[in-house]
Amino acid sequence: MKIQLDQASKGRGDDALQPVSVTFESGAVTLVRAETEQRPTVLGLLASGRMDPDTGAVRLDGREDRAGMRARVALIDAPAVSEPPAHVSTVGIVEEELMFAGRLATIAAARRTLDEWGLSRWTRTPIGNVDPTDRIRLLLTLAAMRPGVEGVVLVAPDRHGGDPAGWWEECLVLARAGLAVLVIAGDAAAATLAGTSVAQMPDTLVAYTERDDEEDER
Repeated sequence: MKIQLDQASKGRGDDALQPVSVTFESGAVTLVRAETEQRPTVLGLLASGRMDPDTGAVRLDGREDRAGMRARVALIDAPAVSEPPAHVSTVGIVEEELMFAGRLATIAAARRTLDEWGLSRWTRTPIGNVDPTDRIRLLLTLAAMRPGVEGVVLVAPDRHGGDPAGWWEECLVLARAGLAVLVIAGDAAAATLAGTSVAQMPDTLVAYTERDDEEDER
């Protein structure tokens, strides 16, 4: 699966999102930079087929197909759109996601799932207080369980703090399993991952896991 945004923008005078061109595809993690409170979420909505661009185009395997994108791409942790309520217990979040995945959705099943993933220490903790890397790992893994999901768009994981290398590695895990992964993050996190300064940071950072798990192309 390949999704391409070609000079996609949103808002009058591009005030919600200036034109963005980025491609993400199966077996790779792509990071694209977006700053301000609103733009990462707007970009995530466009990249997952949940919003039409005002200019430019968004294509799934060469075709404009919003319905196909919505069915095959999960939008993860987008502020005010798909982020889990901060006060809900982690086990409650897992129970709900098990239901979406068509699996046994009980508290006991959710507890077993957390135990199997080595995350049982967060069972009773509100999701808003979970360690940033573990939070992203949990949300990504749960989303990948949903029927038909072939790709994920992760929005602003850097807003939770922590080391960007932690959630980047969790994204690579999904890419190694064949999913297409797009991460939308700010300049500082992107520069840290690229090992360069913000001024030198390219617009995108890509890791192609089908060729080399550790290869970054800039």
